[in-house]
Amino acid sequence: MSIAACAEIVRRGDPDRFMATMAGPVAARATLFPIYAFNVEVARAPWVTTEPLIAEMRVQWWRDVLDDIGLGAPPRAHEVATPLDAVARASELPLDVLDRVANAHRVYVDREGFDEADALDAFLEATGAGLMWAAAAALGAPVAQEAAVRDLGWAAGLAGYLRAIPELEAHGVRPLPDGRPEAVQALATAGLTRLRKRRGTRWAVAAHPALLAGWRSAATLRRAARAPQHVAQGTLVESEFRRRGSLLWRAITRSV
Repeated sequence: MSIAACAEIVRRGDPDRFMATMAGPVAARATLFPIYAFNVEVARAPWVTTEPLIAEMRVQWWRDVLDDIGLGAPPRAHEVATPLDAVARASELPLDVLDRVANAHRVYVDREGFDEADALDAFLEATGAGLMWAAAAALGAPVAQEAAVRDLGWAAGLAGYLRAIPELEAHGVRPLPDGRPEAVQALATAGLTRLRKRRGTRWAVAAHPALLAGWRSAATLRRAARAPQHVAQGTLVESEFRRRGSLLWRAITRSV
């Protein structure tokens, strides 16, 4: 039941957030890795079985973990649940936000997709935006910056979602309510608009390690906006050199 176990789960299941956390301050890792490991476990819960009832139970188990933490009950004997409980006791971790992260992933229990733009927007708000805010809040980010953090998280969630579309389609999921190139372009542009809206924000120092998780957002969204066919083709990924260099620059300069 250690931070190292959480870090390994994130390394295998969410390499971008693993890299971002390792690029940030060492002191932030004990807070971020349990939160991100929780996200990995919740996100994969619907995919480890083809039985909807079992998938639903797996998602609910994690929601019950959050309920236990909120009630102050002894943490469950799990390599993520115990460190997450410690984070909640030591910080202002918004458990209700993490519960919405978990609940949002129920959309995949029946391998459903999104028939309406509002449904996809709500998913990104609960997952990408919610997770980034939960991480930032646990690190001590002020509530006054929640809306700004959520904008960055929404854009980061969208960027990751667009990169995952070929895999989602391979699993029989309808990932976009409108897959036409012009609709994909408009969606990517909406993400870029959120990033531009927060350009120049004087971020609280405490928030920055959580914001690093979105370091690939702008590059992905710009590519999707310029040439939306890259989404379906699965060619949104930038070069390894550019990807790592961009993260290093943001870590050193504390930019987002």
